[in-house]
Amino acid sequence: MNWYLEVLKKYAVFSGRARRSEYWYFALFTVIASVVLAIVDSVLGTKTATGMGLLGGLYSLGVLVPSLGVSVRRLHDTNRSGWWLLIVLLPLIGAIVLIVFMATEGQAEANQYGPNPKIDPLPGAGAV
Repeated sequence: MNWYLEVLKKYAVFSGRARRSEYWYFALFTVIASVVLAIVDSVLGTKTATGMGLLGGLYSLGVLVPSLGVSVRRLHDTNRSGWWLLIVLLPLIGAIVLIVFMATEGQAEANQYGPNPKIDPLPGAGAV
């Protein structure tokens, strides 16, 4: 939960680096929240004709900018520009390549985007 809240605190921060755990815990919590909200939307009957529910749509809008921010910072950790996010526009292959980039170990040393985030872990999170 600390990683999720940390990403939300850095709402529109696109500079620096993000650890794999920060990115993947945020992604996991976002998927869980989306599933729960989809169920709530079904129960409340707030789904639209497109299949997107009102609560799920509002949540998706709310985490759009933090998702982009943590994705750019994750790419920075692997010494790639944030513009690599656009590779997802390539059907199928782009998504696979992006997942590989996000799962790749970050650089151990400082790079042009900042110091290694593993050296200064989240307070109270403990070393991973």
